[in-house]
Amino acid sequence: MGKFVNNIDEFFSFCKENEVEFVDLRFTDIKGAWHHLTYRMSAVNPENLENGFPFDGSSIEAWQPINKSDMLLKPDVGTAFLDPFTADQTIIVFCDVYDIYKGQAYEKCPRSIAKKALKHADELGIADAAYFGPENEFFIFDDVKFVDNINEAGYKVDSSEGDWNSNADFEDLNTAHRPGTKGGYFPVQPTDSMVDMRAEMMQVLEQVGLEVVLGHHEVAQAQGEIGIVFSDIIGAADNVQKYKYVVKMIAHLNGKTATFMPKPLYGDNGNGMHTHQSLWKDGKNLFYKEGEYGNLSETALHYIGGIFKHARAVAAFTNASTNSYKRLIPGFEAPSILTYSSQNRSASCRIPYGAGEKATRIEMRFPDSTACPYLAFAAMMMAGLDGIKNKEIPVGPMDEDLFELTLDEIRERKIPQMPHTLRGSLEALIRDNDFLKPVFTQDFIDTYQGYKFERDVWPDEGRPTAYEFKTTYQC
Repeated sequence: MGKFVNNIDEFFSFCKENEVEFVDLRFTDIKGAWHHLTYRMSAVNPENLENGFPFDGSSIEAWQPINKSDMLLKPDVGTAFLDPFTADQTIIVFCDVYDIYKGQAYEKCPRSIAKKALKHADELGIADAAYFGPENEFFIFDDVKFVDNINEAGYKVDSSEGDWNSNADFEDLNTAHRPGTKGGYFPVQPTDSMVDMRAEMMQVLEQVGLEVVLGHHEVAQAQGEIGIVFSDIIGAADNVQKYKYVVKMIAHLNGKTATFMPKPLYGDNGNGMHTHQSLWKDGKNLFYKEGEYGNLSETALHYIGGIFKHARAVAAFTNASTNSYKRLIPGFEAPSILTYSSQNRSASCRIPYGAGEKATRIEMRFPDSTACPYLAFAAMMMAGLDGIKNKEIPVGPMDEDLFELTLDEIRERKIPQMPHTLRGSLEALIRDNDFLKPVFTQDFIDTYQGYKFERDVWPDEGRPTAYEFKTTYQC
């Protein structure tokens, strides 16, 4: 699949051919949430597609103050696709945010930041293309409830696949066909109950322009994944937004609820966003060198070394929630040990097996889908570019099962680790952010870390949990 339109003239022709009635302008905030404004087709003309549509930037969290709220959405018409879910024919267009006060791309627009990261790589003379291939995992639940009050807190998720339903009463019968904890990879039907729903997701993803390769049940109960083809750094992040939209909507229309939350189930695998990456210049893969370990070039090793050097700060963008760090524990295929290995899924960086010159790449396994994809990809790329400039050498390769190592063994062997909390990653970002500049401005970095502390860290740290009652109430 590819672009549906390439320019403004083709956009209007496409809309006419498909009897489009509404134009939906989509943009992304610093959390990674997708927002939209919908215009009647009759109100859209070449001038506002070229110059932008006004909107209120003060109503988006951590963006503009109310006295400087006017911003512009500048559509990227090459991203246009028909919304498969609206009752009336609607075309969706990705937008960048423009700052009218500074007369430039908005420094807090994640999509614009990712564009600046690619431009920076080109200006350094290192690479003129960067390809990313995210793998976003998800859960599909039958029901979810949660409460967060001054005197009570709790949650409950449910799925007919859940092992906890082995003795439940159902309207017809309890079939007893369930994958069990860590048993979802990957039995056939009827144990895999999501085959038809994933197939529907795969078909709709192709309708909106993604090239789908496969779909399968994942390791955990009620967990799935759909594999799509990689793209350039902007296209890959755009695809994540499409992917999440389609998965959530198909689940919703089937009477289910989908989540990309990293760790909704205690004791079972969580949702990651394993991210494949490679840099190219003049049509050549800079990460490939035949005969070396994993066919990795020295450039690739330095890129890995840069990500590992700055990993604690990078995590503020790649693992952007307090829940992220409940996933990054040994034994659940979510590595936090910063080393690389060919094929070894217990290492934070895996080198996929059997890749030739065109397909040689690295796979960072620690990111998850609470990340804003534009910021996560840009932060990893900036760290990697810094590693190339400074010839950073990563720890490794290590081909053993790293989940078997004790904490003392990790320390004795001086293997670096990911931070253990969102607070730790944000504090690292405060100390270590020069590598992100000038692509990430200081104002953006300050805004981001302050927002994350206020929205996520402090409220989470101030709340008692059920487990704390279990362990401390009788003290």
